[in-house]
Amino acid sequence: MLGIDDVWTDASKWPDGSDTFVEAFAKGLLVIAAFHHERSLGLSEIAKRTKLSRAGVRRLTHTLIALGFIRQSGDAFALTPRVLQLGFSYLSSLSLREVAQPVIETLSRETDEVVAISVLDGANVIYVTRAEVTSVLRRGLTIGSRIPAFCTSMGRVLLAGLSPEECAANLNDSELRAWTRVTTTDPQKLSDEIELVRKQGWSFVGEELEIGACGVAVPIRDPNGNTIAAINLSTNLARHSAQAMVENFLPRLQKAREQIEQHLVM
Repeated sequence: MLGIDDVWTDASKWPDGSDTFVEAFAKGLLVIAAFHHERSLGLSEIAKRTKLSRAGVRRLTHTLIALGFIRQSGDAFALTPRVLQLGFSYLSSLSLREVAQPVIETLSRETDEVVAISVLDGANVIYVTRAEVTSVLRRGLTIGSRIPAFCTSMGRVLLAGLSPEECAANLNDSELRAWTRVTTTDPQKLSDEIELVRKQGWSFVGEELEIGACGVAVPIRDPNGNTIAAINLSTNLARHSAQAMVENFLPRLQKAREQIEQHLVM
């Protein structure tokens, strides 16, 4: 499944053709996005996923082969490690990641839980760095992974960093899907919850994205007070109750946030 509300992976949401939108380039990115969870795909499968013609996909894949982003083995195509350069060009430019990594690794070791930092991208949050010692949570979540913002602690912290108008527009553009039986999907209830997060400065969310999983998050702000990222500690409710999460881990998370903000050069 492709990311939720990703304009770049859904050609039907692309702008109309103009001299400011290069559709051929967009189609090349669409081919790369087709390899979301699979190591290799055939031309027909790529065409099916991208909704592009098989002939068009063939030209695009061979262009990407020439550039070193895709390799071919028989009738199968696979991404090469060079694709990582597209993401790491962004990640490596973040002083946030360099500053935060040792801080979150220390917190992860001390708590024996998963600690991550993410930024907001439309209706999703994107992991920019992550640390764990052991984990019983979603193993597929790594740097660059995307999860919905509206039903996660990091997402709600980041949404709370927007103005109420921007937040409302974001929720209107989001697919408010019930990921579990307890996912909050009512826009008004979500707005109320995000307003509470805005006032108290932190968010706890339990089992709204995955049964058993919970997390607590706080914002990371730049020197001007703008929310630029969220830091989160996540675990399984079988290990810690919601009350224990807030009482035991929130103060440590806030301390880690302070350490990051003190050394963050914007």
